[in-house]
Amino acid sequence: MRKVKIALLTGSLMVAFGAAGFALGQGKPDSQGFVRVQPEEMKWFPYPGDPGGFGLTEQFIIGDPSKPGFYVMRLKFPPNVMSTPHTHGEDRTGIVIKGTWYTGTGPDWDPAKTVGIKQGGVMLHPHGTVHYDGARDEEVIVQLSGIGPTSKIQVRSTDPSFAKGKN
Repeated sequence: MRKVKIALLTGSLMVAFGAAGFALGQGKPDSQGFVRVQPEEMKWFPYPGDPGGFGLTEQFIIGDPSKPGFYVMRLKFPPNVMSTPHTHGEDRTGIVIKGTWYTGTGPDWDPAKTVGIKQGGVMLHPHGTVHYDGARDEEVIVQLSGIGPTSKIQVRSTDPSFAKGKN
């Protein structure tokens, strides 16, 4: 029941922030359906799943991750901040835009056992698989895409969504 509440809360917050993304200049399709978004049009928003106040931010570039359909978003991790073990209801692809993104799999959170993916690298998160990820000693920006609606379900409902990691 707790996992369902977390998923519903995350979805509700994404709807609220997704609407803000559209209102503040997110790319809109032209008459033929092409979407062009210039860097200066991309606005960062506080990530609603950051109850620890670590400074995570996100951008909505194309689509709305809380609704059915394709979406592209970016997540900015401050140094030494990582998500804790969780799953998603859809496949998600992550492309590292800046820094080295550290990724771990399985239910036991251990930042020291993560694998670094350098700028330009890609990782697929298959739906329903347990993983965690984030930054070590530098800011990291990851572009995430998938087919919404997205969900994030914590493996252990007592864990925070994000935590400070140690190298």
